[in-house]
Formats: sequence, C-alpha cells, structure tokens
Amino acid sequence: MTMNRFFRYLKLSFFTLPLLAAQQDKPIRVIFFGDSITQAGVRPGGYIVKLGEMLEKQNLKSRYELIGAGIGGNKIYDLYLRMEEDVLSKKPDVVIIYIGVNDVWHKSSHGTGTDPDKFVKFYEAILKKLQAANIRVALCTPAAIGERTDFSNQQDGDLNQYSQMIRNLAKKNGLPLIDLRKAFLEYNLKNNPNNDEKNILTTDRVHLNEVGNQFVADEMWKVLKGM
Repeated sequence: MTMNRFFRYLKLSFFTLPLLAAQQDKPIRVIFFGDSITQAGVRPGGYIVKLGEMLEKQNLKSRYELIGAGIGGNKIYDLYLRMEEDVLSKKPDVVIIYIGVNDVWHKSSHGTGTDPDKFVKFYEAILKKLQAANIRVALCTPAAIGERTDFSNQQDGDLNQYSQMIRNLAKKNGLPLIDLRKAFLEYNLKNNPNNDEKNILTTDRVHLNEVGNQFVADEMWKVLKGM
C-alpha cells in the first residue's frame, strides 16, 4: 500500500467508524399505528407504557424508542390519510399496525365501517408506502368486540373475516403477524368460565383493562424482539 492510499484509508476510517458507531447506538424507533386502543396505550398502564417497563426491567430500554400514533375512531383509511405526517415524517425503523375494530364495529354502532375489499386495498396501500421507505412492519389482528368464547358476540363473524384478511396480507407480504384475535380467544377459553362479554381482558368488550394491556404488551414483544 502506498503512503497516499494509506492516508486516504485513515481519513475514510476517521469519518466512517464514528458514523457506524453512532448508527449502532441509535435506538430502534418503533411506531404503534392504530385507533383508540393504541391512543390509550401511551397513558399510564397502557400497553405501550407497559412494554417500555418490560424493556427497562430487561435493561433494553435504551435500545428502543416507543412512539404511539393512535387516534380514537380511526379506521384503515384514516391511517392511510395521516401516515405521511404521523409515521413517515418520523422516520421509524419499525411500524406495528393495530387496526380493524372500528372498520367492523362502526357498521352497527354508527352505520359506517369499511367494506372488506376497501379494507384490503387501503391496507395494501399502507404496506407499499412503508416498504418503499424500507420500514419494517408487523401486522396485528383486531382482538375483540366482546369476549364471549362461543362466538355469540354480535360482530364475531365480521371480526373473524377481517382478521383472516390481515393474516393473508401478512403471509402474502412475508411480514410478522401478532395474532391478537387468536390469542384473546385462547386466553378467554382458559380464563372466562362464565362466558362474560367483558372484564377479562377488556373494560367494555373492546378497550383494554390492566390485564389486557399487559397481555398485548407481552404478545407484541414476542414479535418485536425478533425484528
């Protein structure tokens, strides 16, 4: 190696090594993208807060930056319309999409909702934008609109359909899946002997109680730690 090449190598190393070190020290920025369940996730006792507490106990808190981007009443097209401002502009490393309850629930409660074909199209459009920005993505199925385990909750049929559409999207795109719909049912089969419609993992059939928030944090961590 000539002296000139040697000095050029030293100069390159001088600038690139600290940059690489800084990139390695930078925490993984995770955005939780969803509706009122995620909006509540950043409040005391919320699933995002509990996930942060779990990371702290494992001495991993400095490795992650957790950001909630949930707005009450949101459906899949609301997420699409605000993703530039609330997600892409923040340059996350990981986005966890937790949506679908209102797309189903609002059909009966508000006379609105999202048709299955439109749900899939908007979801695919969101995924394309995130993947184009080289953002890692995990998908969540909507957990519950009622906790009865005999499929007598009013929206069980639709919720199962929309959950399956999300499972299909995860498989089609090779993305991690956090199957809260499946996990909630399995938990209730073990812990809801009276077939109650709420107060096992939810306060009102939909929004999470303390046990539910911890349960969701645990389920999300199982997938997030591998991303």
